[in-house]
Amino acid sequence: MSTAALYNDQGAAEAAVEAGQETTPTSSSSGAAFGLFSTDFKKNEDLKEMLESNKESLKLEAMKRIVQLISKGKNASELFPAIVKNVASKNIELKKLVYVYLVRYAEEQQDLALLSISTFQRALKDPNQFIRASALRVLSSIRVPIIVPIMMLAIKEAAADLSPYVRKTSAHAIQKLHSLDPDQKEQLIEVIEKLLKDKSTLVAGSVVMAFEEVCPDRIDLIHKNYRKLCNLLVDVEEWGQVVIINMLTRYARTQFLNPNINESLLEEGSGGEKMFYGSDEDEDEDEKEKKAEAAAIAKRKPYVMDPDHRLLLRNTKPLLQSRNAAVVMAVAQLYFHLAPKAEVGVIAKALVRLLRSHSEVQFVVLQNVATMTIKRRGMFEPYLKSFYIRSTDPTQIKVLKLEVLTNLANETNISTILREFQTYIKSMDKDFVAATIQAIGRCATNIGEVRDTCLNGLVQLLSNRDELVVAESVVVIKKLLQMQPEKHSDIIKHMAKLTDNIQVPMARASILWLIGEYCEHVPRIAPDVLRKMAKSFTNEEDIVKLQIINLAAKLYLTNSKQTKLLTQYVLNLAKYDQNYDIRDRARFVRQLIVPTEKSGALSKYAKKLFLALKPAPVLESPFKDRDHFQLGSLSHLLNAKAGGYQELPEWPEAAPDPSVRNVEVKESVFTLLERVTTLTSVPEWTKCSSREKRKEKKVEKPFYSDSEGESGPTESADSESDSASTTDSASASVSEESESGLESESEEESETEEEEEDKKEKKNQKKEPKKPVQESESEQSSEEEDRKPEKRSKKLKSDSESDSVEDEGSESESSPSESEDFESEAVVTKKKKAAESKPPSKSVRKEEKKEKKEMSLLDLDDFEPTPSPQVTPVNTLLSNSLATDLEGLSLSDSILSPATIIPSGALKNYELLHRITGEGLSVEYCFSRQPFSPDANMVAVQLQFTNNSTSDTKNLHMEDVRLQSGMRVKEFPEIELLPAGEMTSAVMGIDFCDSTQAANFQLCSHTKKFFVSIQPPVGELMRPVFLTENEFKKEQGQLMGMNEITEKLTLDVKCRNEHAIVQRVTTAANLSRVPCGSDKECRFAGRTVTSSSLVLVTVATREEGAAQLMVNCEKMVIGTMLVKDILLALTQ
Repeated sequence: MSTAALYNDQGAAEAAVEAGQETTPTSSSSGAAFGLFSTDFKKNEDLKEMLESNKESLKLEAMKRIVQLISKGKNASELFPAIVKNVASKNIELKKLVYVYLVRYAEEQQDLALLSISTFQRALKDPNQFIRASALRVLSSIRVPIIVPIMMLAIKEAAADLSPYVRKTSAHAIQKLHSLDPDQKEQLIEVIEKLLKDKSTLVAGSVVMAFEEVCPDRIDLIHKNYRKLCNLLVDVEEWGQVVIINMLTRYARTQFLNPNINESLLEEGSGGEKMFYGSDEDEDEDEKEKKAEAAAIAKRKPYVMDPDHRLLLRNTKPLLQSRNAAVVMAVAQLYFHLAPKAEVGVIAKALVRLLRSHSEVQFVVLQNVATMTIKRRGMFEPYLKSFYIRSTDPTQIKVLKLEVLTNLANETNISTILREFQTYIKSMDKDFVAATIQAIGRCATNIGEVRDTCLNGLVQLLSNRDELVVAESVVVIKKLLQMQPEKHSDIIKHMAKLTDNIQVPMARASILWLIGEYCEHVPRIAPDVLRKMAKSFTNEEDIVKLQIINLAAKLYLTNSKQTKLLTQYVLNLAKYDQNYDIRDRARFVRQLIVPTEKSGALSKYAKKLFLALKPAPVLESPFKDRDHFQLGSLSHLLNAKAGGYQELPEWPEAAPDPSVRNVEVKESVFTLLERVTTLTSVPEWTKCSSREKRKEKKVEKPFYSDSEGESGPTESADSESDSASTTDSASASVSEESESGLESESEEESETEEEEEDKKEKKNQKKEPKKPVQESESEQSSEEEDRKPEKRSKKLKSDSESDSVEDEGSESESSPSESEDFESEAVVTKKKKAAESKPPSKSVRKEEKKEKKEMSLLDLDDFEPTPSPQVTPVNTLLSNSLATDLEGLSLSDSILSPATIIPSGALKNYELLHRITGEGLSVEYCFSRQPFSPDANMVAVQLQFTNNSTSDTKNLHMEDVRLQSGMRVKEFPEIELLPAGEMTSAVMGIDFCDSTQAANFQLCSHTKKFFVSIQPPVGELMRPVFLTENEFKKEQGQLMGMNEITEKLTLDVKCRNEHAIVQRVTTAANLSRVPCGSDKECRFAGRTVTSSSLVLVTVATREEGAAQLMVNCEKMVIGTMLVKDILLALTQ
């Protein structure tokens, strides 16, 4: 007791001194400090008296006040001896508060805590679970090596406790003991192994945290508990979820194959086959064999996702809706690192939701989004507006959002982003403005089409009143000019004039470097700039002085007559400068450019040294190489490896044995059955029967109907097959039964439709008896063919319905509407086939006449109020074509039939497949400039198939469609038979998403596959629109500035009259003529097919063939490309 009393006196004295020091500044000099000192002393004395009293209520009140002091950050260590006495109290509430205090101060007051260690050991046997847990917590907080054996024993006992709360506390104690004595690792691993088998959700998070701290490399401990952890994940507390998800991410990277490996194999295979079809020269036999082997491997071993991999993805997906931002971020990084590309898109919406949270959360989320957008840009494109900057955002958030917007910029959305950047430049936040100008520069380097527009915009900023804006613009312009200096000598001259006004050292240095580097482009101005700089040399900053010396050296080497004396003057000034860097540079330059007897061989090469071609700087994102750190980690945030960070493992080349995760015999049998069904279902995709083809189409459907548009062609199929393989095989038999039932129903319907069609044909034959027999036969055959796609589409519907039951992702929800569109498209195309199937011996004129007759008869049938579903698509097509004929001028004299899409003479044909490459099959396509009835946002493309071979071609259809993000395709209906020597045509729709990027796909027959691509000219991405003169002027007034592109040109001799100009412009672009009061102006208007952005074109003619072309367009990329095409059309 004497030791305790002595400590009590010392502690009280120290606390009194501390209290006196704290209160002295607020006290007066008249002794008030002593009064405060004494009251504070008495206050602690009161607490001690309360703790030593016999009344439990007073002790409890004292402990509450002490815990309150601790929570406010006050030091209560002096009360330790008085509180330790109450550790054996029988009052549970008081004991809990005592333990709270001891956990806080046990590490600081180790000696005193050791005195009551026997009490803690007794408390470990207490019937109350909270007391047992608190005692273990205090025991593990006493960090003295001598009690390590006691702690180990306590942890082992607590790990077997009946209460999950105590077991959770033992998991926390494991980490403390390991940090105190790492030699206990093996014993602790045994406890961790035991706790990992615990089925309580309360324990799971804590024991995984202990596993990560003590033995993160012992993955074998996780095998048996993997499925249990996946299933418990949803019910674990939030911080436990974060730890488990991060651990399972690393585990999955070591145990499963890369889900995107199939895509990379296909890309390699497709690249090889494209080379084969594109080149006329024979390739080596070895290369062919290698390609054949690669293709065989890709077909023979398709990627099948491990059911355990799918289990992890499926069980973490609901957590994207968690209220805790850390959980959402953990799931996002898991999907980014583990999921197939087709499924990663689901995380985008969840991450965008987090941007409404606090600025600290936004900062972390945006760091990770910026990294993601470099590799998976398409994921966040639909949410572009969510990254627009608010005026209330802190500067660091603004800069990160700018980074994301710059990463998301592409040809389609660059005009919107640049308009947004124009607004940001007016901000009052100077750092943000500087970052915006740098972002404009990066956009200009990445997207060549807008480089000139960005450069012009930055040059306009040079006249800004704000010096910082001008300075940053100069630095960015300098980098852009390095790419094409010869084209921009005017800008260099303009910047030379700014040296009088700009005072920011970096900007002045950039201007001087530009003038020196390209002094040959401005031979008159450069010497004058040097003269001005020589005057102010002594007052300039060091960075500017160095550039003045460089400028003098370069001018001396290129124009020594005018600048010899100036250079000597500048070098003499630099010789006596205070900065030794400048003195050294002057001495070095003088020896190099002014040859003397002492100068070495280097002086001969002075011009090559100074005026060597410098590579243009590459403006890259600072987040480019951050993806090697695990997303969401501190190391990723800092872009440096933090302490305790564990590298994300690489994917294994061969999948490890999945049976290690089997726990019991029953479960292993079940898993084996699952694997058998998976393996037996895989080869069915590659069979050639009609039923299997339908299944193949069923799998490809969700890709086309996917709204987010980031998926690759094989990924959705993979992921769907994987998810299907994990479900019960019973659903497959159900879908087969429903399919057969639908087949029988569709056959009955088709029989009744045949009877109705026969009646109609008889009526038509009575109306027109001169019609040949061959034509009626061809009509019948076309109608029979017409009904085949309907059957197929119904089967596809049934397949997609059964598939939606199987697949939890439910990606095929839009397949019924898709199949309906497919059906209507089939109707239109087959009618066109019926119209065009003529005997080849007859002349062309007769064929055209008969086509027109057939069309009129078909139209009459279609306008009759019959219950046939064929009426709707034809009517819509007719109304659309009539509307467009009324709105704009017709492009040719030939009449476009409403029921079919026949290219006129003005439309250009492009070769899709050459007859040699296609082994007798040749395909041409043209952009018909007609509305595509199933989807108004698609461009109609007419394909003309010709069979030049001696054998029939069967089952012509599309496969393996590869599109850029956002693009969509509506396939043409399968052509069952194309006889030798005959032609047929079909119509497909492509949504190019207002870009000229190609749509790539495989054109397949019953024996061959050919890789082909369709790339649109920019003029075909528009549809004509009718505007009055006033409307045209109003819209043009709103599309000024960066949305307006003007070019001067000299018209071709044959293109000097109004009719020729109209014809050439409308041939180059699908625009309509706008009425104009002036004879010297031609105006045209249209809208882009996908986004309905307005496109206005004005051609103003002047004397002697001179003219001015002006294009106003919301999308700057389209405007730039359209100007080039129209210029080409008018000048050649």
